[in-house]
Amino acid sequence: MKKTAIVILNWNTRDYLGRFVPLILESIGSAPDGCSQGQEHELIVADNASTDGSLELMEEHFPGVRTIVLDRNYGFTGGYNRALEQLRGQFSYYLLLNSDIEVGKGWLEPLVSWMDSHPECAACAPKLHSYYDRDSFEYAGAAGGLLDRFGYPLCLGRVMGRVEKDSGQYDGIAPERFWVSGACLLTRSADFHSMGGLDDRFFAHMEEIDLCWRYMLHGRTVCVVPESTVWHMGGGTLPSTSPFKLRLNFRNNLLMLDSNLARSHASIFLQRGMEPEKAAARGRRKASALIFLRMLLDGLSAAVYLLTLKTASFKAVIQAHREFRELRRKDDPQLLSWLEEYGDKACLKGLYGGWCVLSSLIWRDKVFSHIRT
Repeated sequence: MKKTAIVILNWNTRDYLGRFVPLILESIGSAPDGCSQGQEHELIVADNASTDGSLELMEEHFPGVRTIVLDRNYGFTGGYNRALEQLRGQFSYYLLLNSDIEVGKGWLEPLVSWMDSHPECAACAPKLHSYYDRDSFEYAGAAGGLLDRFGYPLCLGRVMGRVEKDSGQYDGIAPERFWVSGACLLTRSADFHSMGGLDDRFFAHMEEIDLCWRYMLHGRTVCVVPESTVWHMGGGTLPSTSPFKLRLNFRNNLLMLDSNLARSHASIFLQRGMEPEKAAARGRRKASALIFLRMLLDGLSAAVYLLTLKTASFKAVIQAHREFRELRRKDDPQLLSWLEEYGDKACLKGLYGGWCVLSSLIWRDKVFSHIRT
């Protein structure tokens, strides 16, 4: 068994592969053509049926890199699930890596070392900096993610549309986070498969937050390792203005809450001494109430889009709610059995007690120091 499979899930990002694959190969000691014989870390490219010549590029310039060819675009979730299933039993760790990430020397070793010495940790990640503004955090993950009281994700170093410079302000704090970015995420292969992988319903966006949440609900931790930094271009597949991306974000945020909130609240009630049956029932009620409130807040967002004549965004939110109602599971038949087995082990880190939207409006550029305190 090798140590680490560095898996890039590619869909029509040929130019990024040509630019960044050589840096990855150099950093792990592989030959320039990708041959990794005898190396403990291996780069693998899984392709979601690209049509831009990505596979031809790999065959011509990096013939030693193993490729996994999928028959269609399964998205981030389906693509990684199918690719990593083919690697089951071959590696101790999987490193999910976006094709638009630049790595430097020594980026991987701190991550692997952290996992080797912290068996309770299911996933970790480096700090994400911007490829274009090298000393600033990047939107996708910054210094690791939090979740606010209404289920909105935010990061240390990124709140709403604001990002800050990295001056080491988060390096000395506790490493546990609620989530880390799937742009560069190292996870134990055993933990990944025990969770059933990523949730296929998501297709893309917020699936890593859902996975990290499930890890913590099973007594595992999620951490940032500040000794490692990578640089992320961002928007390599879907631009930030895409209505499709907006639809995925609104829909998947609700799916994530629907999947995990009841267990989270039930575990808190159980740990406070409540009987499992009562804790499960109360957890369901509290989760339903918060999801209803979130849908109202989403409705306010849709109204703003409509009033500002952003009709495509308005339609994206409406469609997201329609798809959520079609895809949601509505009930968790395993809640009670899960609660009896894992309820006293679940421990959620990285929860922000405020509402990131309101905090950003009130505190503006001082919001980062407000969240740190």
